[in-house]
Amino acid sequence: MRLYIKYMVSIRCKMIVRSVLEELDTPYEGLELGQVDLPETTPPDLLKNFDEKLRQFGLELLEDEKGILIEKIKHVIIEMVHYSDELPDMKYSVQISGKLGLDYGFLSNLFSEVTGTTIQEFFIRHKIERAKELILYDGHSLKEIAYMLHYSSSAHFSNQFRKVTGLTPSFFRKLKKFRNK
Repeated sequence: MRLYIKYMVSIRCKMIVRSVLEELDTPYEGLELGQVDLPETTPPDLLKNFDEKLRQFGLELLEDEKGILIEKIKHVIIEMVHYSDELPDMKYSVQISGKLGLDYGFLSNLFSEVTGTTIQEFFIRHKIERAKELILYDGHSLKEIAYMLHYSSSAHFSNQFRKVTGLTPSFFRKLKKFRNK
C-alpha cells in the first residue's frame, strides 16, 4: 500500500519517516520523498499511530486525491531543482507533465486552486533556494550558477534572485563572507 506524506521534501524528512517506522516496528517496502510503501496487511490502528507520530514532526499522511497530486507536483520540482546535478534542457512543464502522465494545463490549474500560487512561482522559489545553496557552499561564479540553473543570462538570474529575496546574488555572497569573519 502506497501512502503519501505531506511536507516530506528533504533527506532529513526521509530520515524522520524511517525513524518513526522503526520506532513503530513497521516493515516498509519502499521509502521515497513524499511516499512510503507499506505491506497491504498493515493494520489501520498502526496507520493511525504512524500519522500521529509524523504530525509531531510537522509531517502528515495525505488522504485526498487533490492533496496527493499537489505533493507529487512539488516532489517532481524539488527533485528536478535540488537533487539533480543539472536542470533538464526541456521545459519544466513538459517534465512535470511527463513524469505525472497528466496534462500540464490541468496540473497548473489544480496547483493554483489548491495552493494559491502557480507552479512557475513554486519552481522559481526553489531555483532561488538552490542558487542560495550554490552561492553559500560551492565555489561557482554567479555566471556559472545562472548557467547551471538555465537562466537566459546573469542579469535575468540576478533580477529574479533580487525579486524573490530582496538582495542581489553578489550582496548575498558578501553577507556570507561577512558572517564568517
